[in-house]
Amino acid sequence: MTSAESLPYRVLARKYRPRHFSELIGQDALVRTLSNAINSGRIAHAFMLTGVRGVGKTTTARIIAKALNYTGPDGKSGPTTGPTDDCAICRAIAEDRHPDVMEMDAASRTGVDDIREILDGVRYAPTSARYKIYIIDEVHMLSKAAFNALLKTLEEPPAHVKFIFATTEIRKVPVTVLSRCQRFDLRRVDADVLARHFKSICEKEQVTAEDAAIDIISRAADGSVRDGLSLLDQAIALGQNEVKADDVARMLGLSDRSLTLSLFAAAMAGHASEALSILTRQHQAGADPIVVLQDMLEITHDISLLKAMEIRDEAFKHTSLPVSDVARCKALAKDIGMANLQRSWTILLKGLQEAQHAPDAMAATEMAIMRLIYAAELPDPARLIREMQSGNMPMGGGASDIRTPSVHAPVSADHVGPTLRAVSGGGAATALRKLEPAMAIETQTQPENFEALVALCEDKGEMLLASQLVNYTHPVKFEIGHFDFRPAPEAPANLAQKLSSFLLQSTGSRWMISVSTAAGDATLSQKKQESKEKLRRAVLESPNVKAVLSAFPGAEIHSITKGELQ
Repeated sequence: MTSAESLPYRVLARKYRPRHFSELIGQDALVRTLSNAINSGRIAHAFMLTGVRGVGKTTTARIIAKALNYTGPDGKSGPTTGPTDDCAICRAIAEDRHPDVMEMDAASRTGVDDIREILDGVRYAPTSARYKIYIIDEVHMLSKAAFNALLKTLEEPPAHVKFIFATTEIRKVPVTVLSRCQRFDLRRVDADVLARHFKSICEKEQVTAEDAAIDIISRAADGSVRDGLSLLDQAIALGQNEVKADDVARMLGLSDRSLTLSLFAAAMAGHASEALSILTRQHQAGADPIVVLQDMLEITHDISLLKAMEIRDEAFKHTSLPVSDVARCKALAKDIGMANLQRSWTILLKGLQEAQHAPDAMAATEMAIMRLIYAAELPDPARLIREMQSGNMPMGGGASDIRTPSVHAPVSADHVGPTLRAVSGGGAATALRKLEPAMAIETQTQPENFEALVALCEDKGEMLLASQLVNYTHPVKFEIGHFDFRPAPEAPANLAQKLSSFLLQSTGSRWMISVSTAAGDATLSQKKQESKEKLRRAVLESPNVKAVLSAFPGAEIHSITKGELQ
């Protein structure tokens, strides 16, 4: 048996753990800051590394420890930001056997006595390294007494001591500790960065991997390098050195992204038989019904984002929509109204909650999809009410412009979005009473223009908000569900947030409120003042007024009542 065969297998997450700064991925700001600090000699005495699991907190701590204690092959070099493989001290640190670099797991050693051991050792100089370094992982697990015992030493440690803390719960760390450390937030690694990293590892491992499979693993990793490498390890074992998209999807219980988009399009078109058939096909292929609902929620969000960004190509960078279906995504964003997308989000979110607690997740998912199909065929209740109030719709007798949809009715797959159908008898009022109770929030009136929005604030008793809209708001773009404005300098900082909350509560719909830098229209108060000045000039030009002012020198106009000028 060869020595290579006798070595135990090392999982990819350990085998390809970064050894120096250049191998860290997705943490450019941290690497640049630490490299500049080491090169300039501005090295802090304590570091706080925070971020989600698997982004490299402990790895970064070990890299810092090696970089600060680097002596080179001759033992005379100083701290470095480059490779440290030729240093005996660094190799000992990497193998966790150097006495001057100590790692402590605060999750298992939380008490003040454990911290006292550290404090007792701080007084002594390092045995062979340049610095004595203490790495405390999951530092938020320390007790309050342990944190208090550490404070004084942490504020003024000896010159030969460095502290490196790592935590996933930064909010649980006392602010008195945070204020004594340099804090670095390790961000989630982008999916495309993870994909490139995983492809390079597959090449080194001589593994054949489909690009689609790597993309699935990168998305499932959720920004965690370690999670992604664990999934890749599992996929390699499943496919026997061949990583295929279908195998990875079945392994993770995921649904085909393109198929889920077809399910979403069919549901939004009201095509019940096609939508339920696609759902059944996904379930039989091994997709988790709850994951299908989560994917549909993500598609709903991405389509809404695409629509809000006016279906520009660069908008796809901010979504996870399949690149192979760009044309279909654009068509969906164009055909589906924003109000219908918001309603679909509410239905799917409620359906996801039900499926997570239902005894049969598939049955709950089917009910959520049917509810979505039913709602997709419903017209916008706010528009119906406006038409009824304006007298443009018949209130009874004969056919109306609405019918309650039937899941058995054929619906054109090419038509996506809410559809209006005819039904005999009952009229619009009867049809409105047939609307699903869950959609009652959609029956509240939506303001059609900025003036109607101000009037709605006044009707609801929000006089302060109405006054702020009148005096400090320059409208840029207004359409139902979307309002862009430029606030005046005197406007409160949270005006957009207050307006969004008010509209959600008053209309039942989530509006997109955006602060713009465009000039926009004049405020309503400015328009009112301009109207008064225009009326005043017209009055002064009236022959009768001129005659009166000429006959009574020094007379002034006190007030003007609108009327016909003679």
